[in-house]
Amino acid sequence: MPRSVSELLAQQGGAAPKLRFVSKKEREAHRDKEKQAEAAAEAERLQRTKDARRAWEGQAAATSTSEAAGAPNKRAATPSEQDTPEPSDDGGSDAIRQRYLGARPDRARKVRRSNDPAKRFQFEWDQTEDTTDPHQLALAESVQTPVLAGRAGLEGSERHGGRRSVLKSTLDEKHWTEKPLSEMKERDWRIFREDYGIAVKGGAIPPPLRSWRESSIPAPVLDAIAEIGYKEPSPVQRQAIPIGLERRDLIGIAETGSGKTASFVIPMLAYVAELPRLDEANAHLGPYALILSPTRELAQQIEAEARKLVTRLGISVVSVVGGRDITEQAFHLQRGAEIVIATPGRLKDLLEQRIVMLGQCHYLVMDEADRMVDMNYEAELDYILSNLPRDATESRERRVTMLYSATMPPYVEKIARTYLTRPATVLIGNAGQAVGTVDQQVEFVAGEEKRKARLLAVLDSGLPPPMIVFVNQKSTADQIGRELRRAGWRVAVLHSGLSQTQREASIASLREGRNEVLCCTDIGARGIDLPDVSLVVNYQFPTNFPSYIHRIGRTGRAGKAGRAVTFVDDDDAEHLFALKQEVAKSPVSKVPMELARHPAAQAPPAAARGA
Repeated sequence: MPRSVSELLAQQGGAAPKLRFVSKKEREAHRDKEKQAEAAAEAERLQRTKDARRAWEGQAAATSTSEAAGAPNKRAATPSEQDTPEPSDDGGSDAIRQRYLGARPDRARKVRRSNDPAKRFQFEWDQTEDTTDPHQLALAESVQTPVLAGRAGLEGSERHGGRRSVLKSTLDEKHWTEKPLSEMKERDWRIFREDYGIAVKGGAIPPPLRSWRESSIPAPVLDAIAEIGYKEPSPVQRQAIPIGLERRDLIGIAETGSGKTASFVIPMLAYVAELPRLDEANAHLGPYALILSPTRELAQQIEAEARKLVTRLGISVVSVVGGRDITEQAFHLQRGAEIVIATPGRLKDLLEQRIVMLGQCHYLVMDEADRMVDMNYEAELDYILSNLPRDATESRERRVTMLYSATMPPYVEKIARTYLTRPATVLIGNAGQAVGTVDQQVEFVAGEEKRKARLLAVLDSGLPPPMIVFVNQKSTADQIGRELRRAGWRVAVLHSGLSQTQREASIASLREGRNEVLCCTDIGARGIDLPDVSLVVNYQFPTNFPSYIHRIGRTGRAGKAGRAVTFVDDDDAEHLFALKQEVAKSPVSKVPMELARHPAAQAPPAAARGA
């Protein structure tokens, strides 16, 4: 067994120490005494360091003074003196300097700083790359206090006592509505286009119109615009008119009711106004400008719009459409017309009979080009364009060609590639999409009798006339017209089976307020501008979906609210998916639950067939 500590101490002859308990107070006093000792030792060390530094500085000052005094009598050291080391003092001043101050100042490396610009490093840059604003520099030089000194702003500008920035900050950039035209920058024009939903492409595009008076439109045309009452340009007019004034080819894609007619008529009038008026010497060469329209109604509407604007210009406008006496039209053309508005079929007949020529026509507009293709006017278009001046080598100037449409299907793009040269494209909103002010309502109604009853209920909903009811067949238009008359409504009917005089009378009756409802086929879906149409009813869904867009575009025009009610059933299944997508895009419409859950509305028809 190992021995205890007391036994070991007794064996060594010593007594075992008696252990004593140390109180907390005594331990704290011991720690305080140790801290005081450490502080005194540190203070003594610092004092020795200070004394050594003062001694070294005094010796260095005395040495420099003696060297300065003995400089004139300084002689070169002999070789023996150079090899003899300097005696060091017993105080160890060199050791002290090395320990506390490092190397001697006279032995430190000298850094030479040159203020000579020629010796500085020069970055390679071109003067044209200088992005400094001269106005800002001039303003900064006028400020007496240096920039970024004192109360400097976040943008790096000096502030005066009023705490306002002296230099203009980009954060204080004004909106384009607060700027004169001369101060508009590219950033302002980009914001301007975004505000009006204008998208452009096609190279250098001129800035859009902020107002009529800021444009380069001739003064007589501006006066006519003011007389008509056009207060502000529509989005398509804001961008298309400046492009037209530059005489560039143009593709205009805009929603229905957006003012496309004036967007191409105004630059056309500005072009024709610069040319001499037609007389007996040159009237036989044909018009200066040509507008092609797919329907008679649209052609006559464009003619009426153009006549309002030419009152101060002395320009003659003639429309050439089917359904009218060709002899009367030939008489007006032979007298001379600077602008001709025509449907493709009738103009082709006149060209073949040599009643009209297009030898000096250098301005062409194709309105509703997609509709002209739908109506199988491609052969007529090719014939008409072949009679126009082909290129600049055959005429005094290059032809300007404009193509307008509410949609842009592939076959219209083919026409654009064939007949237009490096066109500028103006897109307002979304191509092929209904205007956002139309409330689109879709109802599933099965059976003819239920549709008639529902139609009467919708017309009796309290909306003011005029109203339009669309059907697919001429016979259905006549039948629904009779039913509505028996119910007490004043109804006009419009379809292709009527003569031109009957068509014009039907439209005039609604404009003049003699009739309340127009019952028509797709012939009334485009080009008819009936003001303030409150309601459109699709009694039958159209056979192709683009016609639906044009139909409901008869209401909600010029920024006003409108309503479109569409009756569908299972026979319209192939259009339900596109209909649901269109209604969902509208900011004022709601997809009905029955349409949203319908099996045919879950996928496009092609995808459904592939499945």
